[in-house]
This record gives sequence, C-alpha cells and structure tokens, in this order.
Amino acid sequence: MGKQNFPYIALFLGMMFMLAVTFGGQVNGAINNTRLPLLILLIISEVAFILTAIAAYLSIKQMYAEGFDVKMMIVSVLCVISAITFLVKGISFWPL
Repeated sequence: MGKQNFPYIALFLGMMFMLAVTFGGQVNGAINNTRLPLLILLIISEVAFILTAIAAYLSIKQMYAEGFDVKMMIVSVLCVISAITFLVKGISFWPL
C-alpha cells in the first residue's frame, strides 16, 4: 500500500466504520442503551476521524503534486465530509 492508494482504502474503511457507528449508535428501547457499548462507539469514531482526516490531507497533497484529478477530488471531498461527520458523531456520543 503506497501513499497513492491510501485515500481510497481509508475512504472504504471510513464507510465501513460509518455503518458501524450509525447502526451501533441506535438506541434500544426506553433504557437509552446503544446497540454497541459507548466506549466502542467513541473509539471507532476517533479512529475513523483520524484515518479519514489523514486520507483527506494526503489526497489534497497528492492533487497539488500531480495535478488536478476528478477521481482524487471526489475522494478528498468525501474524506473531508466523513472526517467532519465522525467528529460530530463522536462529540454527540460523549455523555455530558
């Protein structure tokens, strides 16, 4: 795995983490428990945020080095959006 392939792999893993966070964060019944334990949801959100943020940085850096590419632009925008989403979801899971 080189630096050229990392954004694609990170985007795929980010989407898998997004599924886990979305379905695992659903509340079961009236007792306000999530399907996955809260600590697992927080760890997944944090790891996925870091992964997609690094992928967004590397893809933007690669676009500047090699020139504009539509496919890489789409990947970088999706990585930025997913990184922001993981950040917001991670903060929303945090008990206050």
